[in-house]
Amino acid sequence: MRLAVLARPRLPRWPGWQHLPRETRDTLFLLGVIAWVVAPHLLHLPGWCTLLVAGVMAWRAGLALSGAPLPGRLPVAAALALATGLTWWGERTLLGREAGVTMLVVLMALKTLELRARRDAMVALLLGFFLVLTQFLRSQSLATAAGTALAVWGLLTALALAHMPAGRPPLRRAAAVAGRTALVAAPLMLLLFVFFPRIGPLWGLPQDAVGRTGLSGSLRMGGLAQLAQDDSVAIRLRFPDGAPPPQALYFRGPVLANFDGREWTRAERLPDRLGGGFERVELQLLGEPVRYEATFEPSRLSMLPLLELTPERPAESPVLDALGAAQRTDLSWTLEQPLNERLRLQARAWPEYRQRARTDPWALRTYVELPPGFNPRTLEWAAELRRTPQLAQAGPAELAAVVLRRIREGGYSYTLEPGPYGAQAVDEFWFDRRMGFCEHFATAFVVAMRALDVPARVVTGYQGTDPVPVDGYWVVRQSHAHAWAEYWDPARGWVRADPTAEVAPDRIVRSRNLAAPQGFVQTTMQQISPALVARLRAAWEALDNRWNQAVLNYSRGRQFELLRSLGVESPGWEDLLRILGGLAVAAGLAGTAWAWLEQRRTDPWTRLQQRVQQRLGGLGVAVRASDPPRTRARLARAALGPAAEGLAAALEALERARYGPSAPGVPRRWWRDFEAAAQRAGRERT
Repeated sequence: MRLAVLARPRLPRWPGWQHLPRETRDTLFLLGVIAWVVAPHLLHLPGWCTLLVAGVMAWRAGLALSGAPLPGRLPVAAALALATGLTWWGERTLLGREAGVTMLVVLMALKTLELRARRDAMVALLLGFFLVLTQFLRSQSLATAAGTALAVWGLLTALALAHMPAGRPPLRRAAAVAGRTALVAAPLMLLLFVFFPRIGPLWGLPQDAVGRTGLSGSLRMGGLAQLAQDDSVAIRLRFPDGAPPPQALYFRGPVLANFDGREWTRAERLPDRLGGGFERVELQLLGEPVRYEATFEPSRLSMLPLLELTPERPAESPVLDALGAAQRTDLSWTLEQPLNERLRLQARAWPEYRQRARTDPWALRTYVELPPGFNPRTLEWAAELRRTPQLAQAGPAELAAVVLRRIREGGYSYTLEPGPYGAQAVDEFWFDRRMGFCEHFATAFVVAMRALDVPARVVTGYQGTDPVPVDGYWVVRQSHAHAWAEYWDPARGWVRADPTAEVAPDRIVRSRNLAAPQGFVQTTMQQISPALVARLRAAWEALDNRWNQAVLNYSRGRQFELLRSLGVESPGWEDLLRILGGLAVAAGLAGTAWAWLEQRRTDPWTRLQQRVQQRLGGLGVAVRASDPPRTRARLARAALGPAAEGLAAALEALERARYGPSAPGVPRRWWRDFEAAAQRAGRERT
């Protein structure tokens, strides 16, 4: 008995890119370019928009492969109305950046369902060029620039394909035309970049790039431990006179004074300017200053973690007038608005300094307040220390030494993963867990000092840099975020105390951070070649830093410096406008000259046809200028008989090269072959 085997129906096989009809191939290529342009936006758009765009693109690709007709206007209008309603429902507006980009992406996808003529393709391409620009609203990184350059090349290639003649011109030829067009426009683009006036909001980094920051205006125990796992760059530094030792690299950020038992926050009652109000600070700067240049990545805080101590003095302060920078009485630098763009500045800092402070005792009460009901064991331990005869009359420095000695000799350990702490976190740290990250040690120290009736506060910022500079720049990462303490000494003012240095000196002296948990790919790469991973990261960061310094940091000040080097004594906006006007006139004249030359030039195909007509006329074959190559081949056979076979074969080959399905283009040696065939035909005719 035979068993009938039911074969599964075979799916249609992919015919191959080279065998697709031109319309199908060009449509699929355009869809691929549009997908590349739209893809970066899908990470920031609503989920419904991603599904809609993916569905429309897949549908359009299926229609192109199957040769089915495009949908009518009703489905497209219904999809547009649905997208408009969902955008309004999600954004509560159809204006603004998010709503505008969402609608632009939807329009781009829906336009692919209307590619019936060349004008529809032109509209889709113009939408694509505009959508490329919107990518810079979210990021201006080197990777974004490279991706948009590739997108522009793809759009120009699609534009060249749309204007190429009938037949099937290869993609590489259209890509070459697009590349040459971009190279021709590159000088004008460079001149506009150099001389176009810098207008602040247009040239700053977008707000969304501000989501990752190393610091905040508050601190919870465990917050910096999570941040220590972030390896992104926070600051890049260059020291013209040589870098100071790592233990001198403290970058002062928010100073936290108020404690509610769980979280530290800033003291809002402090005056906004150094030297004003009830707390007056006089600085005594010691030793030689450290000159440095710092490039800050965007942050969501209205503060700058400058190298300690960068004073507010007319001759030493960084030039930050546009940001409204000011130094508070706690010596931290504040801004009038969040730092939403990459900032580069030059300044001088004094790692060694003293404060000759005259502070109202009432103001210091802020720094000894502790929340009631929290950490009773720590308060009892501090009371016992005060009852000790040798510490009864001890000053702040001696009491700080006792607390630091307990940390150093009490079996405490420094770790990124101490586990969650309860409500009585400081008691747990001192007497039970004995482990933590820098904020645990700083918090415990400050609470103990306040319990001893010594004013103290927590300082957050960064400490140290990568051990090796990258392309001449020392890198401060988010993983260098740090918390330390300061206590008040009437004779010396505020004195820094870093409890972390007592248990983890390598963290301070050698800037050796704890290793954060790594993912599978990172672990595998580290096992294969740790040195390779380090070199690759260093190379990428060096390249990214050069992009930042040369392109993103090309500011108004550097523009004016360039004008001075060109001989302009007092550069201003008027000089830039005059230069732009001159460039516009020069570009207009150059375009006019080019158009005049192009008008006088003859199309290569027309010139070739004229040469063929003249050569055939010399053989006695009368052809018209409008006759295509196949007609000329037929007329040659009729006039010359068998002697014209080689000549006619060359003309038919020219027909296929120009108008055939593959249309590879006229070979360079074609005229030589044609001339040889014409000479043979002439000899045979004679």
